Amino acid sequence: MQITDDLQAWVVFTRAPGLNAAMLEQALHKAGGAARLLRCSKSDQASAGLGESTRAYLGGGHGCITPAEARWLSGEHHHLLHFQAPEFPPLLRSASGCPIALYVAGDAGSLLQPQLAVVGSRNPTGAGRENAFVFAQALSVQGLTITSGMAEGIDAAAHRGALAAAGTTIAVLGTGIDVIYPRMHRTLCGEIESHGALVTEFPLQTPGLAAHFPQRNRIIAALSLGTLVIEAARRSGSLITARLAGEAGREVFALPGSIHNPLARGCHELIRQGAKLTENTADILSELNFSPLFARDPGAQKALASVPGAKPAMDKAHEILLDALGFEPSDLDVLVLRTGFKPEEVSSMILILELEGHVRSAHGGRYTRIPRSPAR
Repeated sequence: MQITDDLQAWVVFTRAPGLNAAMLEQALHKAGGAARLLRCSKSDQASAGLGESTRAYLGGGHGCITPAEARWLSGEHHHLLHFQAPEFPPLLRSASGCPIALYVAGDAGSLLQPQLAVVGSRNPTGAGRENAFVFAQALSVQGLTITSGMAEGIDAAAHRGALAAAGTTIAVLGTGIDVIYPRMHRTLCGEIESHGALVTEFPLQTPGLAAHFPQRNRIIAALSLGTLVIEAARRSGSLITARLAGEAGREVFALPGSIHNPLARGCHELIRQGAKLTENTADILSELNFSPLFARDPGAQKALASVPGAKPAMDKAHEILLDALGFEPSDLDVLVLRTGFKPEEVSSMILILELEGHVRSAHGGRYTRIPRSPAR
């Protein structure tokens, strides 16, 4: 993008201490623009409403962009969207704590698309990871952009689900746009940039500090029409995102889980507080009134049909065994007692069910049923 004097000023403002969007908006109005505010005297900056720490920073040799910032801004598909720009997402502009600007790598237009946030544990169960993937995949087919935080676990699975549906996904970072965190997501980072956008309010080279992620979560919540929580402990960043979504007047959705799963307790707490108990995509789309807006075309129907989960036909004995297994880990002796089948029959059938993808082995010689396509 073209590096104008105003653009340089906005970059400087994103890293100036003691400055927020509300204060800056008033100061810009009095000064007559970003470049003018940056260049005017300290006394004029004070008259415009800038605080002492901000004025000291701007006058202390920090009032110019760095070579690294200039190189990044010159890169292809790199954008700085300040809160007064017409391309700045309106939901975020109207939210409390609106950032001064967003660094965006990828398609800046994706920020204007209807979005659903999908968040959850960094260490989910296998079922939780699969739920995040399948829900994101199916919702992408319906036309929603999937927004998350590119963390390990649920976030990454949601991004990958959207990508698998050839949909759009947005990753809001708790670091500078040039810092990949976690490092294991370098490839995922590139895929998101090519099929959506990487977004952050933090200046370049900002590391992934713990205090940054709650700030990141407020942007995830504010960008989205609603937030879906999939597996979260009672004390987790995902609940912060859900709380911020609720405070912003957005919809909050939560997947229920086993009472024995500690990662379901945060979701259950949200449901008790009024979050929508969610079992399939219809629960989400009905609340967001998306059915009339995103009627599925033949291509979308084909994509949705490719989402795994249709229940295959099986003989009665295998159905009985699968029902007896349920969704809690059980060993073969328990299944023999529940079904009345012989041990060798249970052992043979459980192997077939595992090979067909209906069950997975757990620790201690136990097995658990795999939820099939809850998103449908």
